[in-house]
Amino acid sequence: MSWVVTAPRMSGMDMGRWTDPGSLGFFLTTWVVMLAAMMFPSVAPMVVSYARIHRHRRESGRPAPRGGTAVFVAGYLIAWTIFGVAAYALYASVAALFPNFLSSDPGGRYLAAGVILAAAAYQLTAAKNVALMKCRTPMDFILRRMRSGYGGALRMGVEHGTWCIGCCWALMVALFALGVMNVGWMAVVGAFIAAEKMLPWKRLTNRSVAIALTVIALVVALAPAAMPGPAL
Repeated sequence: MSWVVTAPRMSGMDMGRWTDPGSLGFFLTTWVVMLAAMMFPSVAPMVVSYARIHRHRRESGRPAPRGGTAVFVAGYLIAWTIFGVAAYALYASVAALFPNFLSSDPGGRYLAAGVILAAAAYQLTAAKNVALMKCRTPMDFILRRMRSGYGGALRMGVEHGTWCIGCCWALMVALFALGVMNVGWMAVVGAFIAAEKMLPWKRLTNRSVAIALTVIALVVALAPAAMPGPAL
């Protein structure tokens, strides 16, 4: 459903690399819908586990308010929304100070390639590995951090969202470089995120994503005409 909503909002907005994200209000609305489309498949195991544990707690007479799962998801989205606002502010500041820096000329192309290559390098860091492990073990995360009430559900959602940002922030920044309004690149980055969180071969998937990002960066820098989308 989120993809159905996202595609019309993106229609006509994609201008290739470093697409202008529009006004803050438009960007935030689009960002939340985009998050639902890209991230919910990979966060689904965590949400399902949380809902199952809450149901079991209610059945056993322990405190677990109805609607807690929705609050948990809201906390997750709040964390990513804060990240989106920070990314938007950084993007807008750079664009205002250096108007041609994020253009489609060779300088902008090489900057995009550098950002994507940095995302590939981040895949191989210890910080990425720790955050990815937190995202891949929903039951361990929930049982160690279980808190009661709506406030507890919100805090847990924000905490999980923060770990998810630690895992995926570089991929999302790479999406800005490729074209944040491009549905095709959204699907590619969303597939990368889902694969490394859900497939059983964590190390192999993580390294495969790093290799794929490296290839994309090289193509953007050396053969931009081969990339899909306008102005690439």
